[in-house]
Amino acid sequence: MTREYIAHMNIKDNLTIIIPSKNESRTLYDCVYNISKQTNINGTRVIISDVSDTYDSLFHIRDLIRDFNHLLNIEVIKGGYPSEARFNGSVLVDTPYMLFLDADVFLTNPIMLNECLKHHKDLITVPFYTDYPYRWVFRVFDLFQRLSILAGTPFAIGGFQLWNTRSYWKAGGYNPLELFAEDYSLSKKVNVKEFKILNISGIYTSPRRFKSKGIFWMFQIMVKAYINRNNPEFFRQSHKYWD
Repeated sequence: MTREYIAHMNIKDNLTIIIPSKNESRTLYDCVYNISKQTNINGTRVIISDVSDTYDSLFHIRDLIRDFNHLLNIEVIKGGYPSEARFNGSVLVDTPYMLFLDADVFLTNPIMLNECLKHHKDLITVPFYTDYPYRWVFRVFDLFQRLSILAGTPFAIGGFQLWNTRSYWKAGGYNPLELFAEDYSLSKKVNVKEFKILNISGIYTSPRRFKSKGIFWMFQIMVKAYINRNNPEFFRQSHKYWD
């Protein structure tokens, strides 16, 4: 399949979107709203891998199905922790590419997915932006990502990982037993020549983890993940990330 052929096809023929979710309330609705605004998105399959148990979150899932199912092929399945939720969605994918997108990640650039699908890579990620005063943090993440390429262990934030489906399974797919840094645990297995950070603007995410855990803690645990990159047991512990 040539790059030109992909660029002129509808997204639905190429891509399935998987969103892990738990009690995201209005955030998940806004995430799907922004997906619905993507160019050539009609009919694209969106798998919401969910374990919500609050009325408000279940209410918004019902509403997003009602409001967007005429544009998107929305399916809700059983989720779990992010790695399990992503894995559960991935086994249902029958398109050449799959996108793992977090519920608090908004595609504010309407040509984002079209631009990503123009590239023949095993794994694509993009730069994020967030609210002040935390925006600088993601510029540091950009630096870490580029250093990870030089180190031969690519780091792609799980909030946006666009995989070639065959390459995803060749890398082993998400491990449902992993509770922490599962995004790095998987992305580090990609050949650096097949990993691309697409320099494109227009992907927003919430700074909620930086607010709840603290910037220093987040960077500290990221360094620990790199040090333990060859230690599978490290990724199977939560390290109090979900507390």
